[in-house]
Amino acid sequence: MNNNNQEEQNLSKANFVRNIIIDDVKNNKHNGKVVLRFPPEPNGYLHIGHAKSICLNFGLAKEFHGSCNLRFDDTNPTKEEEEYIESIKNDVQWLGFGLGEKIFYTSDYFEQLYSFALQLVKAGKAYVEDLTAEEIREYRGTLKEPGKESPYRNRSIEENIDLLEKMKNGDFEDGKHVLRAKIDMASPNINLRDPVLYRIQKAHHHRTGDRWSIYPMYDFAHGQSDSIEGITHSVCTLEFEDHRPLYDWFIEQLGIHHPQQIEFARLNLSYTVMSKRKLLQLVEEKYVEGWDDPRMPTISGLRRRGFTPASIKDFMERIGVAKADSSVDVALLEHCLREDLNKNAPRVMAVLRPLRVVITNYPENQVEELEAENNPEDETAGTRTMPFSKVIYIEQDDFMEDAPKKFFRLSQGREVRLKHAYYVTCNEVIKNENGDIIELQCSYDPATKGGWSDDGRKVKGTLHWVSEQHALKATVRLYDRLFTKANMNKGDFKEFINPDSVEVLENCLLEPSLSTAKAEINYQFLRQGYFCVDSKDSKEGALIFNRSVSLKDSWANQAKK
Repeated sequence: MNNNNQEEQNLSKANFVRNIIIDDVKNNKHNGKVVLRFPPEPNGYLHIGHAKSICLNFGLAKEFHGSCNLRFDDTNPTKEEEEYIESIKNDVQWLGFGLGEKIFYTSDYFEQLYSFALQLVKAGKAYVEDLTAEEIREYRGTLKEPGKESPYRNRSIEENIDLLEKMKNGDFEDGKHVLRAKIDMASPNINLRDPVLYRIQKAHHHRTGDRWSIYPMYDFAHGQSDSIEGITHSVCTLEFEDHRPLYDWFIEQLGIHHPQQIEFARLNLSYTVMSKRKLLQLVEEKYVEGWDDPRMPTISGLRRRGFTPASIKDFMERIGVAKADSSVDVALLEHCLREDLNKNAPRVMAVLRPLRVVITNYPENQVEELEAENNPEDETAGTRTMPFSKVIYIEQDDFMEDAPKKFFRLSQGREVRLKHAYYVTCNEVIKNENGDIIELQCSYDPATKGGWSDDGRKVKGTLHWVSEQHALKATVRLYDRLFTKANMNKGDFKEFINPDSVEVLENCLLEPSLSTAKAEINYQFLRQGYFCVDSKDSKEGALIFNRSVSLKDSWANQAKK
């Protein structure tokens, strides 16, 4: 078996949802149709966990020549904003999936959902409740004890119809009544203990305006919206498994199309919080600079950080689709990005903490254009030229005055290679009045042009550099993980916020080819990591680069072990 076939087989085993659809298509279930959906609530930005669902649903629709509806579950107008809707559209498209001919909204079905609710009331399967939210919780019981029936449960159908109409017409204040399904207060599944279907909420809706005074609950709108759209496979995360009997009950009582619900394990990522509530807290309490802060696990944050659609898709394929909850090491996500960028990112030189070097025997005012390869991993990447002159800059950490034997970079009297340039030797160290090193006086060997010697002598250190008169000034942000703890299920997650999650370096020096750098094009700063222009803050003449990921790959090291 070749590697491609083996890989396909492994992915198939790791995606039980795909296997279900394969069987359904083979058996002509749903007349061979595959219609999926991705139904986000527009109450925040999407995160990497949503990316798993996007890749799964849209990916399966593409594979089986079906369709996937992007449907906004806009049933809570107090928390929804157009900003979130636009960000979600952008995220789906950025990941490489089309939006289709139509964008779907649960609000498109408000009339139909209301008629479904009225149908349940007329069948004696739903009633208007007067108990407060707290009283409803008390009556519901616990996982060990059955609930008890509301004193309003046996109202007449006529009275329930009248009250529901008045709720719809805005005759009652928020919280006065709710509409509940009449199922079984003694059910071991607490979701079947007369769940709430509608609540009064006199709030302006971004699409329907002030037309509605009542809005359906998610549990009521979810399955019926799937049914209305003719969804064949309703793929959702494991927390909805206990809700499936409720969705089935609604569908059966209403006698409408029955989508097949399939649950899979959501993505849990180390050193990351996925709760929208917690992410919103980080934004509102100014722990981060916004939903698209490069430290956030949101798709827009990852995009601004420099993650690529290909790396995210690769990550999703590697982790597969499982039925049991588990946690994935964030190092694997970083590894997928490194693998993508290693193949595709141009190599450039950038000095983040500059140390001035004067090459004393290099001709004054001479500038050479030296050839440099763009990416040794890509034969088609070609080369570029880099200017070299008498004064250059290297990294401060690449020089040590009293260097130990195993320090293979520059030291007084030691020779090193300048990448793509020459061998240089440090002859003198210049310090300021405080004893800080401010300049190195070096000499170069003209016979080592290109960074190689014909006489067979070898040097162990190779340094990157930039020419002083040609260098671009830039700000560089070195991002690290936002949290210091891998698993934050217990305790206050804010206690584990990393105070060193970003380091801002001013006056960094970059090679001149980066003057045309654009957002979402990644570069490998030699020996430093992978970087991209910040899409939000960087401006012409004031470049800002974000570190996407370092060169060190802890996941690859773990895999080798």
